[in-house]
Amino acid sequence: MAKLIPTKKACAVNPLKMSQPIGGALAFMGLRGCMPLLHGSQGCTSFGLVLFVRHFKEAIPLQTTAMSEVATVLGGLENVEQAILNIYNRTKPEIIGICSTGVTETKGDDVDGYIKLIRGKYPQLADFPMVYVSTPDFKDAFQDGWEKAVAKMVESLVKVPDPGAAKDPTRVNVLPGCHMTPGDLDELRAIIEDFGLTPSFLPDLAGSLDGHIPDDFTPTTIGGIGVDEVATMGDAAWTIGIGAQMRRAAEAMEKRTGSKARVFERLCGLAPNDDFIMFLSEISGKPVPRKYRRQRGQLVDAMLDAHFHLGGRRLAIGAEPDLLFDVGSMLHEMGTQMVAAVTTTQSPVFERLPADEVLIGDLEDLETLAKERGCDLFLTHSHGRQGAARLGIPFHRIGMPMFDRLGAGHQLSVGYRGTRDLIFNIANLVIKDHEDHHEPTPDTWRPGAEGHGHGGDAGTTSATTHH
Repeated sequence: MAKLIPTKKACAVNPLKMSQPIGGALAFMGLRGCMPLLHGSQGCTSFGLVLFVRHFKEAIPLQTTAMSEVATVLGGLENVEQAILNIYNRTKPEIIGICSTGVTETKGDDVDGYIKLIRGKYPQLADFPMVYVSTPDFKDAFQDGWEKAVAKMVESLVKVPDPGAAKDPTRVNVLPGCHMTPGDLDELRAIIEDFGLTPSFLPDLAGSLDGHIPDDFTPTTIGGIGVDEVATMGDAAWTIGIGAQMRRAAEAMEKRTGSKARVFERLCGLAPNDDFIMFLSEISGKPVPRKYRRQRGQLVDAMLDAHFHLGGRRLAIGAEPDLLFDVGSMLHEMGTQMVAAVTTTQSPVFERLPADEVLIGDLEDLETLAKERGCDLFLTHSHGRQGAARLGIPFHRIGMPMFDRLGAGHQLSVGYRGTRDLIFNIANLVIKDHEDHHEPTPDTWRPGAEGHGHGGDAGTTSATTHH
């Protein structure tokens, strides 16, 4: 169990944390034909927009109510009304998702009340889907905004089934956490479908932010789950939450629809995927397909190959709670020691985190801890690259934003295959670091030379003695 330590610094230096509103906005981007709307100043929205564009390398739909100083003091009804009308008339969305920001939360705008007044004033908006979620950015973090937005979608958009209506045993609802990439969702979809089940993902970023090029330009999201499909999620027999952050939404779905719910806190690693695959086999009544038995064997072999290079490494990791728990726990099982862990917000998963403590802090804290505790492996998002360079240790990018590498949306860490690839990627970084610091001289090196890390068992011997 990790002890949670709150930060005592007066300001964040090289922040790790991202705000609640953009977490909520990203969740709305998993709906088809959606226009996320931040109720706040233009600056709040532009920073979030730039972050998403740099990470996904895609056109991002995101609008603002453009609150000025005067409007903030007097109240934002007029701004919300004008924004909704402009979006409805010009972009023709299927749904508008509204997230509050710090400035409007401080004023105390009653946005739910505003929406009722707007619906009454404009008949065309009476039944138009609009979901508002309270996400003040002066507390909590990105993961919390996502969690609240998905729970509010369930409460607002999922239709309550008729009493006594039979559930469809082949339908499964999947509520993925914000730590999962579009590539992760595609992998999960393939796994679930291989058991003869039909999954509905809420939100479905794999449909909207997977990097495909649409036939025609649209100002809203270009894919994802439709509002009509969300309404029928109560017909599914099971709801699966991925990540502890989704427990709230899974419980809301269970309470609203009567569907059974189960939350998997991790899907990176051998044992978590064994549990997930066996669960799918049980609810589908079908045996595990042969391809997953083979993938499991490949993962076990990868773990065997890589543990020589990862075992004994001292890990510094900074991420949102569920991502930190998922990847950090997997690396712990590979023999690394999680000696420096920094996160953004509190979470119940820290009770099961294999570390002595986890600090709610920033990347300066992570770099300081990594230096003090002799870490030789560094994991966080792209803003950690300078700290890892100063420390001179291998750096693997996880989480968001990842703006200095391509393919962030397709990075894979779930399932047997995703875990295998992640292990290889991190182990190869360690091997390269070892080669860079222990390059053999030309007159002593020969292929397969003992102790130089080239060929046969020599590479294994070299890697283990390096630690």
